[in-house]
Amino acid sequence: MKIAIIGWGSLIWDPRDLPGEGVWQNGGPELPIEFSRISRDSRLTLVIDQKNGKACMTFHVLSPRSSLDDARDDLCKREGTNDKNIGWVDLKRETDSRKSHPDEANIHDTVVKWCKENGYDAAIWTALSSNFRKQTGKDFSSDAALKYLTNLPKNALREALRYIGNAPDCIDTPVRRKTKEQFGEK
Repeated sequence: MKIAIIGWGSLIWDPRDLPGEGVWQNGGPELPIEFSRISRDSRLTLVIDQKNGKACMTFHVLSPRSSLDDARDDLCKREGTNDKNIGWVDLKRETDSRKSHPDEANIHDTVVKWCKENGYDAAIWTALSSNFRKQTGKDFSSDAALKYLTNLPKNALREALRYIGNAPDCIDTPVRRKTKEQFGEK
């Protein structure tokens, strides 16, 4: 089974122990991405965000695993999460993770189409959602995200800006643009 790992954020520049064959390639499926999730260490991280995300080209790398379950386990381990936060499609068995992510049917459709066009039997991706409202009590917007960043302590702000700056250039979202305007390149 030929399994793609799809990424758009730290998986690319900091894969850690995530097994992958070769290097990350551009040309992954175009997905709505934004810095709308607050991580445990206060950074704004990139997630699929259908409401606020901007269509961005993602990246992909071939998993060395022949089992979709093993590939998903690898991604769970790298992301420090469980399987319900991993999106996946399996073209051979015509199954996917829509039950866990019913509001992301169009994401699954996009990935299935991309897999067919690129010769993959399956694909996996991190399917964490925005938690901005839950963490801040405010609706997400690029202005609210910028205000959130400016209120971080210096060390946390430095790490948050480093994360945003490390994102691939094609991840050109409203939050990234406003952050560059306010804080410059990091």
